[in-house]
Amino acid sequence: MVTLVPLLMMLVGCQGWDVEQIHDSSTEEVIFWHFWGGKDSAVVNSIVQQFNNSQKEYRVRAIAMPGNNLQAKLFLAVAGGDPPDLVNQDDPVLADWAQRGVISPISKLADENEVKRLRANLFPAAERLSVVDDQLYGLCNGLDIRALFYNASALDAAGLPVPRSIEQLDSIAEHFAAPGERALRCPVGYLPDSRRLWAWGPVFGGSFYDHRTQRATIDRTGNRAALEWMRSYQRRYGADNLASFRQADQSLPGKTFPLLPIAEDDDVGRYVALMDGQWRVRDIVAFQKQRKQLGKSAPQFDVCPLPFPDADKDGVPDGEARRNAGWVNGNCFVVPAGAKCPRGAWEFAKFWVGLRDADRAAQWYIEGGWIPPTQEVTATKAFQKYLEAAPLFRTFVELASSENQFPVPAVPGAAALKREVEALAWDTLMLPMDDQQLDRRVEQCQREVDSYLKGDR
Repeated sequence: MVTLVPLLMMLVGCQGWDVEQIHDSSTEEVIFWHFWGGKDSAVVNSIVQQFNNSQKEYRVRAIAMPGNNLQAKLFLAVAGGDPPDLVNQDDPVLADWAQRGVISPISKLADENEVKRLRANLFPAAERLSVVDDQLYGLCNGLDIRALFYNASALDAAGLPVPRSIEQLDSIAEHFAAPGERALRCPVGYLPDSRRLWAWGPVFGGSFYDHRTQRATIDRTGNRAALEWMRSYQRRYGADNLASFRQADQSLPGKTFPLLPIAEDDDVGRYVALMDGQWRVRDIVAFQKQRKQLGKSAPQFDVCPLPFPDADKDGVPDGEARRNAGWVNGNCFVVPAGAKCPRGAWEFAKFWVGLRDADRAAQWYIEGGWIPPTQEVTATKAFQKYLEAAPLFRTFVELASSENQFPVPAVPGAAALKREVEALAWDTLMLPMDDQQLDRRVEQCQREVDSYLKGDR
């Protein structure tokens, strides 16, 4: 085992191990691995410093750990008996890590009343991201929500309403790109993304896993309805057109938001409506500020919950149950097995999410532009004042409290489940299939996922 330690040091590098952070001998050190960089790292460092200054028992040392090969690094550290005390991760691996004994259940760190209070305070989506087999194995510290951004100025000019239904969203698509066109040109009204069946399934009344029966449910009616809707875009424009236009998105400089105009005198980007996450609010604010500095007018943008189909259409359950539905993911704290200071890790995790002081936590969630996982933080006066000044961000926070926001289920094999569902959606969008072929493809996906979840692969 001795050879594992120098190998681990080579993997994690020397970052974070500077002499300035050597702690006083009277405190216990908490080693914290995270993946934040850029502006976010400054917020993280501020939280760490505030925690260290708030008490004398523990001192957190944050180490920026690149996301690549994080799992391999963690497994190696646990096997070598030298794991970090706290890790932040954002992949659907919680159940796999719990099953392998790589992370500790929170019940080992917190008393029963503390766990009850925490679970009662978490938003439903945050709890789903933190729980395996109804046991808390992680603590969600921030949510990523998807909604529909749209160019309000372009819709007004076209005389089109804000899309509240799937039918209205389809009308936007057809207005800006008529069916049968030989090539899609900017701007396109809307195009579905195969990676987002995870969001559209719940919108159409579907789900991908039944925790009661412990079975994948790829073949549910709502999921099939969502796939049928995606397939309608292939019939409308052709698979080659869809692929070519999507591929051209990748040629945009940096991480340009395709909804935003690129040329200084343009009022519309590549899309009029586009699903994305709350981090795009920053892009819109920066774009409008830049236009103002240039002395130019800027189109107005807005965001709304994902539109849903008319009630009872195509056998889909009543539309009311699908309001504010979609797919959520987020960041989650976990405490590795064998951590030397698990109690300190837990105290820092609670501090971060505001269980010790919600008003204080609200400040760094505002600074980071992050969605808090708890009701207490979002209810603070400071955070509510922030939402008044940031109406686009408010929509995402309101969606975070919805019962209809679902992550990739926290079950062993979740990464394979995610991969197979996205492959099914891609085939539906890009391969010509009749109804029977689509049925067979859905059944194949169901079999593949069942095989993974049973551990046959």
